[in-house]
Amino acid sequence: MYNMEQEESAIVKTRRIGGSIVVTIPSEIVKLEQLDENQLVEIKVKRTRTIYFGALKVIGSFTREDRAKGQLD
Repeated sequence: MYNMEQEESAIVKTRRIGGSIVVTIPSEIVKLEQLDENQLVEIKVKRTRTIYFGALKVIGSFTREDRAKGQLD
């Protein structure tokens, strides 16, 4: 029996085609959900949070001495 409440998720990148924004459903989900062309599907849209950890490695960490020198003001 197929569970209609089952949800699969993937993080995909949007792209513009004409005046529309489109996303591609990954092949793993297409196979799992047995999707065909021209089939209606429901999607839920949720933005992902951008993580900047490690993006500025060249700066290094700040110390109390740096604050005393006025570098953080």
